[in-house]
Amino acid sequence: MNKPAFADSLHPIAWPEGFRAAASFTFDVDAESCTIAHDPTSTRRMSLMSHQSYGPRIAVPRLLQILDRQVIKATFFIPGFTAESYPDIVRRIADAGHEIAHHGYLHEPMQGIDAATEASYLDRGLEALDKVAGVRPLGYRAPWWELNWHTPALLADRGFLYDSSLLDGDAPYRLAVADGGSRGDSYSRDVGDSRDIVEIPVDWALDDWEQYGFYPGVTGSGVIESPAKALEMWTLEAEAHHAQGSCFVLTNHPFISGRPSRAVALEQLIERVKGLDGMWVTTLAEIAAHTKATVQEIHTLARIDVPLFPGAGATFRPAQVKVPALG
Repeated sequence: MNKPAFADSLHPIAWPEGFRAAASFTFDVDAESCTIAHDPTSTRRMSLMSHQSYGPRIAVPRLLQILDRQVIKATFFIPGFTAESYPDIVRRIADAGHEIAHHGYLHEPMQGIDAATEASYLDRGLEALDKVAGVRPLGYRAPWWELNWHTPALLADRGFLYDSSLLDGDAPYRLAVADGGSRGDSYSRDVGDSRDIVEIPVDWALDDWEQYGFYPGVTGSGVIESPAKALEMWTLEAEAHHAQGSCFVLTNHPFISGRPSRAVALEQLIERVKGLDGMWVTTLAEIAAHTKATVQEIHTLARIDVPLFPGAGATFRPAQVKVPALG
């Protein structure tokens, strides 16, 4: 791709020697959990449940074959309920050397929930992954990518290295736990909390849900794109990330991208990404560890406060960047 590079200047990063950019193939193994969380009565829909179970039962083994053939390691975000429901599949993922990361317990709706409730979801998911696969995950992805302002502190409290839920960059960066939020929330930390986690941004254009996802009464417009179109779009994105030295992160759902023609296109994409000179294809945990070890700048996000009563305006607190003192 002979195009000019437009790097993410806000999040500069130098990759390990010999690499000019990074890429990671990630899989959200939602199975039945996302539909149950959306509507608990969906369990009465036999065909819908079969649609979701296709992921762990048929697609994950197929995807593991592709990853093995391509000799790459991927990151699998697994809800605790999925792990408990399909323990043998989760152990197969772990035994193949892939990263297992946290994705809630029942893919719970996260928007606007309080810190105590979210903490219970995190802890139950951690318990399930430990019980099934003996894994203490380093990474987290919020269901529906809905992070709350108190989430980074909850993750830091539990020893997570990174999150991959925000959409404000092309390259990973260090995110401050302190967000300067409302004093009414015990998990909105002030400047006295110096901890940070790594954030590895995502993008809806790099999610298979928007290309292929459809089930009547659940999701999608009814337009299911051709794998050729998705392959073209994702190849262009990978080439652009490579040219600008940033980080290409593809989000797939096995029950969607594990279908036959889509799996073929995914393997073609993996081959193309691997063929880009100096592209580091690895897990999100590896990318996060490198970011934590080499990047000095720590970022906060801009925050907007709007009063509960109308006509009072709003306040805007801009994002900040700080560099911790050495030693």
